[in-house]
Amino acid sequence: MRYLPLTPAERSEMLTVIGAATIDDLFADVPAEARLPGPVPGLPNHASEMAVERHMSALAAQNLSAGAAPFFLGAGAYRHHIPASVDHLIQRGEFLTAYTPYQPEIAQGTLQVLFEFQTQVARLFGTEVANASMYDGSTACWEAVAMAGRITRRRKVVLCGGLHPHYGATIETMAKFTGDQIERQVPVLTAEPDHGELIAAIDGETSCVVVQYPDILGRIPDLPAIAAAAQAHGALLIAVVTEPVALGLIEAPGKLGADIVVGEGQSLSVGLQFGGPYLGLFGCREKFVRQMPGRLCGQTVDADGRRGFVLTLSTREQHIRREKATSNICTNAGLCALAFSIHMTLLGGEGLAKLARVNHDRARQTAEALSAVGGVEVLNSAFVNEFTVLLRRDAREVVRELADYGVLGGVSLGRLYPDRPELGHALLVTATETTTDQDIHALAAILGEVLANAHEGSPT
Repeated sequence: MRYLPLTPAERSEMLTVIGAATIDDLFADVPAEARLPGPVPGLPNHASEMAVERHMSALAAQNLSAGAAPFFLGAGAYRHHIPASVDHLIQRGEFLTAYTPYQPEIAQGTLQVLFEFQTQVARLFGTEVANASMYDGSTACWEAVAMAGRITRRRKVVLCGGLHPHYGATIETMAKFTGDQIERQVPVLTAEPDHGELIAAIDGETSCVVVQYPDILGRIPDLPAIAAAAQAHGALLIAVVTEPVALGLIEAPGKLGADIVVGEGQSLSVGLQFGGPYLGLFGCREKFVRQMPGRLCGQTVDADGRRGFVLTLSTREQHIRREKATSNICTNAGLCALAFSIHMTLLGGEGLAKLARVNHDRARQTAEALSAVGGVEVLNSAFVNEFTVLLRRDAREVVRELADYGVLGGVSLGRLYPDRPELGHALLVTATETTTDQDIHALAAILGEVLANAHEGSPT
C-alpha cells in the first residue's frame, strides 16, 4: 500500500514527547460546541485503498470524457493533440526536479526553459517582454488589471462584453479588495462585435479596457480601434487570449496596439484535466516591465565567461515584502510552462501557423455542416476555430440531449450567462485538429434529429 499511517505505538511516543495524554488533549482550546460529536454527516466511513479505487472508478465511468465522444467544447478550455515527446521531455531530470527555482543558481535547466518560454510568449503575443508564466488565464487577467491601476493611478476598469464571464467574475472578485470600479458589459448576438458602447465608456478616469481576442462568441474584435480610443484617454488596452493556437492565423494583439496581453496556455500541451492545472501567459511593453507581476528570467555569463541564466526580476511576495510585491499569487505553473515551451519548440512558427489553419478548416467545415441543419443559424461572419450558432431551442437542453446521444456538442451561452435569457438559444461550437469528418457528421445529424423532435420555436 502506498499510504502508511502511523502505528498506535508511534502516536503514543509522539504524545509522550509533547506531554499530552491523548490526542483529544491537542484540541483542548477548541470550544466543545465547535467540535464534531462524531463522523461528518453524509460522508462514508473509512474504507480500504482498493475499495476507494473501485468506488472512484465507478464514479469516473459516469462521465462522458473528451476522448470518448465527438467533442466540440471550447470557451477557454480546448482539446488538442499533445505529442508523446512532450511527456517524455518534461520528465527529464534537469527540467522536472527543480521546476520552481527557489535556488535559481542551481536550476539552470529550469531557468533556460523559462527564458525560452518568455521569448516564445513575447513573439506569440507580439509584446516586447513576457514573464516566466502565471497561475492561469483568469488570474493573469486580474494581475493585468492591477498592473494597469499601478501605472495609470486610476480605478475604473471597462470589461468588453466579449470577455469570458469567468474572467470577468475573477476581476470583480479581486476588485472587492482593491476598490477598483468595474464596468462590465455583456455580449450582443451580432455577426461582428460592435465596439461603440465600449469606446463610449472610456473616459479620463479609465485605467484600462479589457478585450478578449477572439471573443467569447468566436468573433475577432477590432483591436486597433479600441487601442486608439483607450490610449487617447491615457488608458491601457489589455488583450485576453484564451486560445493561443488562434494566433497562428491572426495578427498578434501586441502588434495591434495592446499594451498588455494575457492569456491561457492550456491548449498547447496542457490537457483538459477537469479544469486544471492550467497556465497563465503574460506579456507587455518593455517600459512597464517593473510593474509586471511574476518573475523574469535573464541570460548572463558566469565568472568563466560561460552562458548562464538568472532570475532578473522576482517581485512576488515569496521574494520581497508582501506590500511591495507586484503579485501575491504565488503559483506560476512552471511544469505546465515547461510542457507549453516544449510543444511550441516542436511546432515552430510554421508548425503553429499550419496547426491554426487546420483548426480553422475543421471549424469552417463544421459551420457549413450545421448551417444546413434546420433550426440552426451560424452567427459569425469571421472566426478561427470556434463560432456561435443560434438554435430554435434553449441550448442548455440541446446540449444535454446531445450528450445523451454520445456527442459533446458545445457550450451553451445560457450556462455561461444564466441571468441573460436573450443568450439562451446560443451555442458556442469549437473544432480543432482532433475533430474528424465522422465527428462533424455525427454532430450535424444528431443535432438535426434533436431539433426536429422538439416543438417549433425561433431563436432570439
